[in-house]
Amino acid sequence: MGQNAHQTFYNPRAKVTFVANGARTGGHSSPRIPSGVWILGLVSLLMDISSEMIHALLPLFMVTTLGASASLVGLIEGLAEATALCVKVFSGPFSDYLGRRKGLALLGYGLGAVSKPLFALAPGIGVVLSARLIDRVGKGLRGAPRDALVADLTPPPIRGAAYGLRQSLDTVGAFTGPLLAVGLMVLWSDDFRAVFWVAVIPGMLAVALLGLGLREPKATRATKRHNPITRAALRRLDSRYWSVVTLGAVFTLARFSEAFLVLRAQGTGIPLALVPLVMVAMNIVYSLSAYPFGKLSDRIGLRQLLGWGLVVLVAANGVLAWNGHWATVLVGVALWGLHMGMTQGLLSAMVAEAAPSELRGTAFGLFNLVSGLALLLASVVAGLLWDHFGPSATFLGGLGFCVLTLIGLLSRRATPST
Repeated sequence: MGQNAHQTFYNPRAKVTFVANGARTGGHSSPRIPSGVWILGLVSLLMDISSEMIHALLPLFMVTTLGASASLVGLIEGLAEATALCVKVFSGPFSDYLGRRKGLALLGYGLGAVSKPLFALAPGIGVVLSARLIDRVGKGLRGAPRDALVADLTPPPIRGAAYGLRQSLDTVGAFTGPLLAVGLMVLWSDDFRAVFWVAVIPGMLAVALLGLGLREPKATRATKRHNPITRAALRRLDSRYWSVVTLGAVFTLARFSEAFLVLRAQGTGIPLALVPLVMVAMNIVYSLSAYPFGKLSDRIGLRQLLGWGLVVLVAANGVLAWNGHWATVLVGVALWGLHMGMTQGLLSAMVAEAAPSELRGTAFGLFNLVSGLALLLASVVAGLLWDHFGPSATFLGGLGFCVLTLIGLLSRRATPST
């Protein structure tokens, strides 16, 4: 199916049929977000609870219980994230080749769930490293097929809302997991392994929900397999798609790792035990804003809302660069979370709009790889600025990249779908 070919979507509850160009062919109601998107969002929520319960405690566990050094912790995390990046670039094209996406997503979530008991059982760093690599392979396998599956399930007029909803539910897990971990650590007197065992439960529930609850649409099942990473196939990812990739990469350079938000909070006089709650606050704002802004993007256009999201990020970086008082940092963190809620689902929707339906997995895989590499570069630059010139320089550097990204966004030729 080519990029301009018609693909039919039918919502039986709304009694309305849509085709790929977004036209409504019958009925009188607006389309509703398909149940499959809700399932994918809930699966993400459950797996994020499971993962963040462990990740919030894992550095402390490795240092205090297993005797690892800080440099070894950094090496393990670096290897884990590099593994996820490498797998991402292959999982999307493979889902296009198979013409099916659910199986790869299920395998990815399954590997994530299987890795969780290994953390609880780990006698040493070697097992922790193995568990982290298995978990990141799973993340790499599921990311691009899952994002492509959202587009396969959703009619074009509500894709912004669909991606916003999935991102919102995912982020609920991102702040619920650490809260549960902190609460259980207090309740069970710092018993890391007991908390890790509890984390197994939502991970297994995520796999069960995806396996039993989601029915893959027939539209993603190709009648003839093709290699999506040949030169001829990649030519179909035209300049419109690559402009989105470039925009996403520069965008990522403007918002480096959220670890620097934690470091900024650490220098404000907030008690050390409460510093991780800064990330909880950011993710609460992120979660509450992602779906409403995704829905709004379907009405006013992706480019316009993405531009406003960049303005919010400029404000966040400016506030965080201004001074290190805890109240100022809290405002900056809240603005950062608002910007994430406004923009992250939009970038996914822009990729889905710019890529042919049968190359969506490939498109998301390449987009995730480039964005991941940009995030790695941004975090290195942010760290160097922090070490040599101080925290304010880091956020002023991010502000500068924001301005460049905003200029690039405004210079893109307007299209009907964006």
